Amino acid sequence: MPTHLLLLLFGLGAAVLCHYLPCQLLVDQPALINYLHMAGRKAMVLFLIAHVMATAVGLPGTWLVVSGGAVFGLVWGTILSTIGATLGAIAAFYLARLLLRHRIEHRFSQHKIMQKLNQMVSCHQLRCVLAIRVAPISPFNLVNFLFGLTPIHLRPYALGTFLGIIPGTAAYTWLGESGLKAFRGEGLTQLMAAVVCLALLSLLPLLKPQK
Repeated sequence: MPTHLLLLLFGLGAAVLCHYLPCQLLVDQPALINYLHMAGRKAMVLFLIAHVMATAVGLPGTWLVVSGGAVFGLVWGTILSTIGATLGAIAAFYLARLLLRHRIEHRFSQHKIMQKLNQMVSCHQLRCVLAIRVAPISPFNLVNFLFGLTPIHLRPYALGTFLGIIPGTAAYTWLGESGLKAFRGEGLTQLMAAVVCLALLSLLPLLKPQK
């Protein structure tokens, strides 16, 4: 994708978002949830664009996922957040590859960490992305940019990202939905179950396959 086209799409997304969604809402979760509740049919589109833009520039997206659960429920919240995070991750991937990769390669091509990462990605592209994405504790935004500095192809990166983040996204979305229900006095059972799911997902990187 040409750099100017990527920047044009990014600028259009930012313009639409700023026109319909007050910028201060991006740092005020309760106000954002209330605004989306009142936005009607535009809510899903605005939420999706906000998710893409926030992920592309490296802003933390967990609170957006939780907000999506509170506004749209488990099913639609998970779908919108997964699509938004994946598209944003692709944008960040391209930004790193087009703007930073050559400079990084020139300066750090002989560094052991870069050599190891490039070797791992070259041999097992989809498996590598899935292994990193499935754990909700991995630094999602940092990983987006790091993958852009490697020789990984877009297809396994995008597919691995989309599939790998579904479990964690669903858990955080459920946390938002169940948290809102608990706040309304509808019980704590679902909220505690969502917390347990997140804890179990966070332990996945510690599990080693038996030989």
